[in-house]
Formats: sequence, C-alpha cells, structure tokens
Amino acid sequence: MTRIPSKQEILDWISAHPTQSSKRDIAKAFGIKGSDRIDLKRVLKELEGEGHLEKRKRTYRDADHLPPVTVLQIKAPNQDGDLFARPLEWHGDGVEPIVLVIPRASDPALGEGDRVLAKLTQVHEEDHNYEARLIRRIGSNPRRILGIFRKGAEGGRIVPIDKSGSNEWMVPEDARHGAKDGELVEAEQSGPKSRIGLPRARIVDRLGDPSAPKAVSLIAIHQHGIPDAFADAAIEEADRCKPVGLSGREDLRDLPLITIDPSDARDHDDACFAQADDDPKNPGGHVIWVAIADVAAYVRPGSALDREAWKRGNSSYFPDRVVPMLPDRLSGDLCSLHEGVPRACLAVRMQIDAKGHKIGHRFVRGLMRSVASLNYAEVQEAVDGSPNDRTEPLLDDVLKPLFAAYNALKQARDIRQPLDLDLPERRIILADDGKVQSVAFRDRLDAHRLIEEFMILANVAAAETLTEKRSPLLFRVHEEPDPKKLEALRETAQSAGFNLAKGQVLQTRHLNALLNQAAGTDEAELINISTLRSMTQAYYSPENFGHFGLALAKYAHFTSPIRRYADLIVHRALIAAHHWGDDGLTADEIERLEKTAEHISETERRSMMAERDTTDRYLAAYLSERVGTEFAGRISGIARFGAFVKLEETGADGLIPVRTLGREFFHFDAEAGTLMGSDTGLTIALGQQVTVRLTEATAVTGGLQFELLSLGDKPLPRGPAPSRRGAPKRKLLKSKKKTDKLKRKLRRQ
Repeated sequence: MTRIPSKQEILDWISAHPTQSSKRDIAKAFGIKGSDRIDLKRVLKELEGEGHLEKRKRTYRDADHLPPVTVLQIKAPNQDGDLFARPLEWHGDGVEPIVLVIPRASDPALGEGDRVLAKLTQVHEEDHNYEARLIRRIGSNPRRILGIFRKGAEGGRIVPIDKSGSNEWMVPEDARHGAKDGELVEAEQSGPKSRIGLPRARIVDRLGDPSAPKAVSLIAIHQHGIPDAFADAAIEEADRCKPVGLSGREDLRDLPLITIDPSDARDHDDACFAQADDDPKNPGGHVIWVAIADVAAYVRPGSALDREAWKRGNSSYFPDRVVPMLPDRLSGDLCSLHEGVPRACLAVRMQIDAKGHKIGHRFVRGLMRSVASLNYAEVQEAVDGSPNDRTEPLLDDVLKPLFAAYNALKQARDIRQPLDLDLPERRIILADDGKVQSVAFRDRLDAHRLIEEFMILANVAAAETLTEKRSPLLFRVHEEPDPKKLEALRETAQSAGFNLAKGQVLQTRHLNALLNQAAGTDEAELINISTLRSMTQAYYSPENFGHFGLALAKYAHFTSPIRRYADLIVHRALIAAHHWGDDGLTADEIERLEKTAEHISETERRSMMAERDTTDRYLAAYLSERVGTEFAGRISGIARFGAFVKLEETGADGLIPVRTLGREFFHFDAEAGTLMGSDTGLTIALGQQVTVRLTEATAVTGGLQFELLSLGDKPLPRGPAPSRRGAPKRKLLKSKKKTDKLKRKLRRQ
C-alpha cells in the first residue's frame, strides 16, 4: 500500500505547483495508484471541507494563494501613478495579497473599477506580492447583488435581502468560492440574463452570518455601495499629519469656546461662545463666535485624503458604527475640538441686535482651545437649575450668555418663519451584544435648538461673505414645492378640516399656519407627514436658488467639514477669498464644482437610504419576538397593493397587504390616496388611526407585515364574497395574477 501524503505535504505541493493541481497531478506526484486514490480523494475532501482547498472543476488550489490566471478589479492610481488591483477571487484567511499591474504599450488604458482577466506571477517585493499582466479587459460595473447563499447540488442560489422582490440568482459551483449555506454574500452578475431560468452570478465576498446583530449596518453599507475602507495612501497621509500651530493665525485660545454634542458623539467639529455686545451702538445686542475645525489645513486638494473624502461625500452614521469621510487620525483626533487641546479652526464672529438680526460678521483663521466638551442633556439641566460638577463653573459666564443670545435669535426666527415640522426622530439603543435594547424618540431640547440656530447663522454668514467676494462656492439649495404636490397637500388638509392658503405666493409661514391648526389634534401627524412629502429634496449647487424650508435667500454648509465634503469646499473658498494660504479652492476644483455638487448630493441620498434601511432592519429584529401582538398606529401610505402603517410605539413602518382586507375588491384611488371596498364601502386613507396585529417580521430585509383589526374604534367589517357580476373573466384573471405576484413578493421578503 502506497503511503498517503499528509495534508501539509499536499498543501505544500499545490503551493509550489499551482498549474498542476488536479487530483491526477497530485496522485502522480506522490506515486499513488489504484485503490489508494480513494484515500487521496478522502484527504482532499477533508482539506476542502476545512477551507484549506477550493475545488475548481477538476483542480484544487490553495485558498491562501491566488491562481495563476484570475480576475482583478483595478484600483485608483497611487501618487506615483502605479496601478494596483484587488483580486476578486481571494478568499484566504490572511491579509489580502497586493497585486501590481504591469502594463504593456499595447494594453488599453485602465481606470479605477475596471475588471480584467490577468496572468499572475508571485513575487516577494516590499510593496506587492504578485505582478499581473493583462490578458483582456472583461468590462466594468457589473450588477451587484447582496443576499443569502443557499447551497444546492450544482452550486447554489442567492436570495436577495432587499424588499424590492427582485429575482433569485443562480451560482455555479465554480463561482461559489467557498460560500456556506445561509451565509450573507455579495455577488456580481457573471453573464447576460437568459430568457429561461435564473440569472447567473459569482460570489465576490463572504460577509458572514446575516442574523448576527452587528451585520445589520454592514448589510446596508454593502448594499448601497458605501466605501468603508480607506486607501493605504490616504491612511499614510493622515498618519503623517501633525497638529497645526499658531503661525499666521489669530489666537483665539483665551475665548471660552465650548462644544455641545450628543452624549455618544464620535467627533466634535463645532464650538461656540457668546457674550453681551459692549458696543454702545448695539444696545441689548450679542456677539456670537462659532469656531469650526480647520479640515482644509490637513486635507489638501488632489491629495489621497481628498480623493477619499470626495468619493464618500459625507460620513454615514449607523446605530453601531460610523463610516467616516476622513480617517480617525483626523476625524477623531486632529480635527476634533477636544477639551483643553489647541486646535486649528476657521471661526466667524457675528454681531446680532437685541431682536436677533445679524448686523455684522467677520471670518478669521485661528487657533482655539475648547474649555469644555459638554452634551445637550447636561447643558439643558444646568440652565434649568440643576448644574453638575462640569457645568456649574461655566453657568454664569458661558452657558447663560449662550442662551441669552439664543433667545434673541428666536425672535428673528419667529419673524422669518422657517418651516416648523414636528416629526420625532427615532433612536435605536443597542445592548453590548449588538441586539436592540429599546427604541425611543430623541428629545428636542432648547440646547439642541440653540446649536442649530448658531450653525444656521454661521452658514448664512459664509454664503454672504463668499457671494460678496464673488467667490465660487457650493450653496445648499431647497427649492419651492411643486404646485401639484401643494395641491395634493391642500386637498389632504381640507379633508381633515383645515385650510391652506391659496391664490398667493406660498411662503413657509402659510405652511406653519396649517401645522399650527393641526397641532394637538388626531390629524397632526398626517398633516406633518403630508407637508414633508410635498417638499422638494435639498441639494448642493454652484448656483443659488435659495433655501425655501429655512426661509433664507443665501445658505451654504460651513459647520461640519469633518463629515460633509460640501463644507470642506466652502472652507477652501473662504481660505482663497481671504488669501489665508495655498490650501484654498483651486482652479481645477472650481471647474469641477457642478460635478462635485451632483456627486455629493447623490452620496448624501445614498447615506440616507442606507441609514433608513438599517433602522428598518433593527426595528424588524426588535419586533420579531412580538409577532402576534396588537399595536396602535396610523396609515402612513396608500398603494395599489396595500396600505402602510406607522406604529405609534416605535415609529416602525409596515404593510397591510390588500389581500388581507376582506373578501371584497378594493379600488385604489391614486389622486385621493385611498383604498375603497367595492361592497362595504370601507375606505382606508392617510392619517387614519388603526389597530393592527403583527403577522410577519423579517429582520434580514427589514420587512413588517400587519393584519388590520380596526379603523379608529370600529372593528374591520368583513364583507360578503365579491360579486362576479359585471367583472369580465379576463379582468378577474388579471386581478388574480396581481395577487399571486404580491404573494410571491411577500414570501421573498
């Protein structure tokens, strides 16, 4: 009997002979013949099951090494112009190999995101492990899928995790790449969709257990394509950064500036201070200082840090993590205004009169030192008469002057009348193991409103200064509502017994009058939600179209350059306009402003969707243990296939499928936003109070499904079987097809 080689001997052979790794090659190398091959096959199966080997057709390869021919995704060029690539077929346990692409004169130009088939040579260089030579480019940006892998006889399939009801995908065995049944995976389309059967995909990343609590935000990050890993060059740049000194800056270290943030804040990029104005020409007035971290001093135009920040557009915040726009060396350290530490800043000194109107301002590039890092709750408690050890020494000289200035600003706000929606914000509270501990609504304190008013005032000052200096910048734009949406809002208001002014130029004060009419009534939430839905979405633009919601003619984002790229652009514009250094807005950036505005408007929407999806999944996980429980809620949306309900207790949204509403047909009126029963006349409309029973809660998709029990205080009537008289057979069949389609959709959820 021939000796069967050990597992390590087999792995060593495959590593040394990657092109001779079939079972026949291995048997020949170790002189294994006849029935002894059965034992060799058993050892290879064990290595495969342990994850050490991956079977590809009739060959095996070491999972910790790349095959000689593989698919690569091109990364952005580094500072030296070298092209590196990510190996899409890497599934080892160690550090991902670094692949340097060696171009030839005849090769096509390659850019970031391109996918290529390449021949690899293993090397032992200081900065890379493999060198790649192009065989052919195989296209870029194939469709990405995120879902649960289900193993099958010929590979498996991927069940998408989104709520859109999209198709499943087939994964051939040689494209599985070690994925296990039930794992969360990311895949990409591997060929054109055929007319018969499921589309094909290849797995490019294994993300682990989808039911793990800490996978919730990871799902959203991957699903929405949010970059969550910084390029090495950016990290290296951040690590080389040193604190900025006083040279050429105004010394603000004697000003008692403080930061006020949530108790769980991950960074501190704004500080403020206020005092009574001693100018005799401004009796009862105030001086307000707002100081913002000088991110532009560290993130130079065109640098690796700048490219990464532009790509992200903004930070994305989730209950268990943050995907920052800048590496932690900057966002959590050098650009965070920590207590007692000198920090570079851009600051604005603003004068307001006794009625809160800004009568003057000037910007400086300075060096500040925060005297305290406080949170909203302790600041509010201090001014309400319960200071703690941290706030008591600051109460008279710092906190009370801040609130005196805020009280003046409130007067100006009341005259300006910005849109005053009352929409409570949900807060997901996690336990140490990542599971949802509770769901609450965030408090709205005067301390929150104070900081908001100070930041708005500083943003206005930035927009006015740059406009006056004829400097290009990015405005924050919020255009007037669409007339059709306003008419729909007006009809909703009238149906609830309220009035919205008509026949004049709409202003925010007219909308506030409607909101005040509804305040305290059962229809308050309906009117607030309907008003919000009538608004256009704010965006960034190099052209100024005003900010309707804030009732401001000029507005820009200046106060959060750690987490928004738009603010960094405004900082650079201020630096260039004041000739404060060589790190201001460049001619190239000015030329690209429109593209930048479009890009960061899109990344903002991307983050909002990812954050919302994450909240939905956490809420579904939280409620999954309460299936069968009855809840109070309100109708928040109407569609042909059912009604959406927002629960009062948690703010969670879910669907009442139209098929569960009784044995009658329900007619959908898009203009009125109603579903009406053909036999009973039962009408379901926006804003109605309902009692529902939770029937399904799918954590992986964030989907909730309810059964309607009552409308208001009236139980849901059960109508007779629907009459077929007057309903053509073709129409009935069409209706059944739609119902079946919805059933399939709900099963996939």
